[in-house]
Amino acid sequence: CIRAKQINRGISMTVKDNELKFKLKGNVFGIQVKDRFQTDEVCAVLEYLSRSEIINDKAINKFLDKAYCIDTYRPCYVTLVPKFIRGKYRVYLHLTIEGKAKPKYDRFGDPRHKFGKGSIGADIGTQTVAYTSNTEVGLKNLSERGSSIQTSERKERLLYRAMERSRRATNPQNYNDDGAVKKGRKTWKYSNHYKKLKAKHSERCRINAINRQLAISEDANHLRSLGDVFITEPKNASKLMKRTKDTTVNSKGKFHKKKRFGRSIKNRCPSGFQTTVERKFKVSGGIYIEVPNNYRASQYDHTADDYIKKKLSQRMFALEDGEVVQRDWYSSFLLYNANPDFSAPDRETCLKTFGTLNEMHIKMIDYIKHAGIHVLNSGIAC
Repeated sequence: CIRAKQINRGISMTVKDNELKFKLKGNVFGIQVKDRFQTDEVCAVLEYLSRSEIINDKAINKFLDKAYCIDTYRPCYVTLVPKFIRGKYRVYLHLTIEGKAKPKYDRFGDPRHKFGKGSIGADIGTQTVAYTSNTEVGLKNLSERGSSIQTSERKERLLYRAMERSRRATNPQNYNDDGAVKKGRKTWKYSNHYKKLKAKHSERCRINAINRQLAISEDANHLRSLGDVFITEPKNASKLMKRTKDTTVNSKGKFHKKKRFGRSIKNRCPSGFQTTVERKFKVSGGIYIEVPNNYRASQYDHTADDYIKKKLSQRMFALEDGEVVQRDWYSSFLLYNANPDFSAPDRETCLKTFGTLNEMHIKMIDYIKHAGIHVLNSGIAC
């Protein structure tokens, strides 16, 4: 990305015929306004440029009197962003504006995103998210729009494996007899077949990244429509990505694998999802809360009022009273019923709400089974 901050070498912006125009080395171009949201943003910038001194004085006085910042929509700077899309370089111009984004509306003129009221307990795993609110409970895969993302991820892996085979065939001098890469300085040669595969792989990675970003935004907006208080556990994806340092041996004398959740986190982006939810809730007037690490939502049993340790592979388990629950959903249920200081689950509240929410939980599992939805690491057989 290229960002010009100096006034003598930046991209000049002017207003002509009530439209924004940009000039770069003699080339003059404008903005392609495609929808109502972009129209509102451009109109806000034009409004500021028409009476910038008045709006600046108003913002300064408001901040001095009440320590409150208003949205001026002052254009700050421009960034040139080159992207390689479908075999061609495209250069986009990102205009950074001061203030919050304008609200979006649908074709009927109603607000596109609804803001709900109430608490939401969410258990965000490496590949799934389970949530509980007073109107809806859910368990779904992260960063997934339909079932196409899994097919696309498989195509990405197959292309990478084909690249690896081509690279090994072209550079046999860089590998040992056992297939390991030799140490030291090496010279690599790439065939035309490898270059074509690399272009396909890069395009597939770009498409998958965009789909993940869109899926994350859609899920975050849906959670915001269910409530305005989001309760979850702290982020731990960066710790789960690291390989374990301790070498352990099982009962048969075999070494345990040291790999962790690298591919799952790369494909599902749990930290990106959690960061997006935090930003959307705070920007829209909601509250985002992370409980302390000793909350232990996955170990508590409200019927026994005790913490019972369970194996990570145990996805479905029975409570003290015999009721079988899905582990991730039950964690979100306990987060939903946190005490006032969010330090531990509130047992009295759990006893009051469990009956109603458990019925919604049973209906959710039945829907997943009958619809044939494959929820990763959920223990629910389709």
